[in-house]
Amino acid sequence: MKKILGLVVSLTAIAGVCAAVLAYVNALTGKPIAEMRVKKANEAAMAVMPAGVKEVSGADGFYVGKDASGKIAGYAVAGRDSGGYGGDIVLMVGFCADRETIVCYKTLQASETPGLGTKLSTPEFSGQFAGRKVDSSLKVKADGGSIAAITSATITSRAVCRAVADARARLSSGK
Repeated sequence: MKKILGLVVSLTAIAGVCAAVLAYVNALTGKPIAEMRVKKANEAAMAVMPAGVKEVSGADGFYVGKDASGKIAGYAVAGRDSGGYGGDIVLMVGFCADRETIVCYKTLQASETPGLGTKLSTPEFSGQFAGRKVDSSLKVKADGGSIAAITSATITSRAVCRAVADARARLSSGK
């Protein structure tokens, strides 16, 4: 019995030390990681804006781009879908000033299968969205839409279409 009690105390002490170390590392890295996410989102917002945008303002996945005269020239909005093959897909989607026409998108987060689902960021796939309006045809061809799915990654392709639609819905609601 003493031997078991000794093992329990030892394992509890080891677990406590490990938990303290993990908490310390989390405290050290939490702020820099959050700052990098914000920086990545800001850079993506500028990258997906239409030509002529000189100034971008906003936060929390909703950005407004203005031209040199101060007129709204476009929007960048984060869209999310949890139905990707590897989990959440988060995109920064650029829209023209009409709030309907897609400029392009940049991937903020995706954990898709290397060599297959990761092709969501390639120009061959993402280029299909440029100049389109978000409507009922913004689905993969297998679902009656007009987007050619990534070969062997239809789940990812569908999730991208839904994430773009989510960004458009956020733009419509202003959130």
